[in-house]
Amino acid sequence: MKMDSDILIVGGGLNGSALALALAQRGISVVVVDALPQDTRADMAFDGRSYALAMASVRLLRAIGIWDRIKDRTQPMLEIKVSDGRAGAGPLSPFALHFDHAELEEGPMGHMCEDRVLRPALLAAMDEAPGVTAISGDTVIAQDAGATGATLTLASGRVLHTRLIVGSDGRASGTAQRAGIKRTGWAYNQTALVCAVAHEKPHHGIAHQFFMPPGPLAILPLPGNVSSIVWSERAETAAAFAALNDEDFLSVLRPRFGDFLGQISLVGARYTYPLVLSVANNLVAPRVALVGDAAHGVHPVAGQGLNAGLRDVAALVQVLTDARGRGEDMTAPDVLERYQRWRRFDIAALAMTTDLSSRLFSSDNPLLRTVRDIGMGVVQAAAPIRRALMRDAAGLTGDLPDLMR
Repeated sequence: MKMDSDILIVGGGLNGSALALALAQRGISVVVVDALPQDTRADMAFDGRSYALAMASVRLLRAIGIWDRIKDRTQPMLEIKVSDGRAGAGPLSPFALHFDHAELEEGPMGHMCEDRVLRPALLAAMDEAPGVTAISGDTVIAQDAGATGATLTLASGRVLHTRLIVGSDGRASGTAQRAGIKRTGWAYNQTALVCAVAHEKPHHGIAHQFFMPPGPLAILPLPGNVSSIVWSERAETAAAFAALNDEDFLSVLRPRFGDFLGQISLVGARYTYPLVLSVANNLVAPRVALVGDAAHGVHPVAGQGLNAGLRDVAALVQVLTDARGRGEDMTAPDVLERYQRWRRFDIAALAMTTDLSSRLFSSDNPLLRTVRDIGMGVVQAAAPIRRALMRDAAGLTGDLPDLMR
């Protein structure tokens, strides 16, 4: 069988693009198939979407040549403040967490980056990278795994041959479904309302997380006097809020946001995302591997979704290249199993942590409120525990792939 590529990536989003660049750097030929047209994917319109890039993710982006393209348009997260309180119900709990980047020798815990900055940078780098072929505006309608490779059939009728298919095509991954990989998960009856706001006063690089009974409200600093909002509400309430016009939406956001940054106004569009836990039961199948949301989708309470996906990318690249360096078939089942073993525990731990955090903090039960407030007070008073949590949030713990070192 004549191969069109060593690796075929289904899904050219952030994780798929980063994987393509990392593999191409190592002399591995890659084809990326994405359903969206190229101009749609590269649209530079401000839409409020942004990502909290942990320090380990920044290291990966630097290693694949992306960080220098975007660093001047990112915002370092210098502090994170976590508080427990109810909207419009008096002062916040006196028990709060305060993470200061000065406690980490390595620097800021992470950087905020807008989607309109990161996505076009990755696409431009793929266009320039030798060894990467991008196919846009086409979808996979069939795939078949054989002893020596895999075959994909596109809606256009084109047939592609490759040694390994990597599914980076989201939580409803067609790659996973066609490979017979099942998923485990549940809905939270919560919806995230996502937007960006401009404000009068500077944020000083401080991220805020307010825990309220319906769900958390995250206020995340962007360049300038702008912040990204990720506001989780019960599904029915969120639907009603999403249907409001901009001014009425601001009227329900302001009491929850507060006035510590002065007057606020909407910037760009608003989006809603139903919150679910969805984890693939297996990360690999014959001639198939999954990364990013195709492998795991977790509650955004910790802001670790993209970071976990980039850790998948870094681990898969290392497993494949190490195997090739030893003269092995880098797409053999035993090699892919190494990737699964490496990532399985980290994914399970993240899913469990975000699930428990969501349930613990999205409750107005007085006993649970007392337990979580005492817990935050203890962590704030214990510097070693606080620093350990900061390092974990920065992605500096565990068995790090080389691209994140």
